[in-house]
Amino acid sequence: MAIPKLFQDAFRRWLGRSGRAGADARPTVLVKQLHERDRRRMLRHFLALEKSDRLLRFGSALPDELVTQYVQKMDFSRDMILGVYSSGFKLVGVGHLAFAPKEKTPVKSAVTDKEQVAEFGVSVARSARGMGVGSKLFERAAMHCRNNDVDTLYMHCLSSNKTMMHIAKKAGMEIQREYGEADAYLKLLPPNPGSMLQEAVQEQFAMFDYTLKANARAASKLLQRLPGRKKAAPSEQG
Repeated sequence: MAIPKLFQDAFRRWLGRSGRAGADARPTVLVKQLHERDRRRMLRHFLALEKSDRLLRFGSALPDELVTQYVQKMDFSRDMILGVYSSGFKLVGVGHLAFAPKEKTPVKSAVTDKEQVAEFGVSVARSARGMGVGSKLFERAAMHCRNNDVDTLYMHCLSSNKTMMHIAKKAGMEIQREYGEADAYLKLLPPNPGSMLQEAVQEQFAMFDYTLKANARAASKLLQRLPGRKKAAPSEQG
């Protein structure tokens, strides 16, 4: 029985067969929904951001204690937290899709008739820049909004945040700048069976990839504990 084209394309992307060869081929970026068990790695990701990157992500260079509070207060039952793991099982990208009743954000709710509004924030580790991680996180967030009866997706950032501005322009978002800050919003299409299936397939592939990397990491740690093995450097430990 032939494999449906949708699954063939997804499998090729997972294998990294993007149709480009050699140095031009980018590593495959798989976006996975994060859960409570990922909170520790999320905290490590945010604390590793340099002062300038924290400024761009949060609008101010938050000290470690406030970054820790931010991660501790994340509500996985209300919001959608997305992540990208590297081949070494390191969290290199985090997208926070926050939902709120539209009456609590009257300015944002002016362009939607839906019950909820959503705002997206993203951070990418310096080691993963230029691989499309931020764009993939945004695309997955937009798809999740679309499939959950949210028709408007917002981003708020500093106007100097070139990465976010690039993502916004690439997505065709309406951008409004004021006093060094920018608000951008994207109107989303209604869901359909194809968009629902696409999100489910992407999550399944990302979960499969996550499991492989987690098992490989666990096996590596086990080998390091064997007698006569040289211990890994602290930066290599998960």
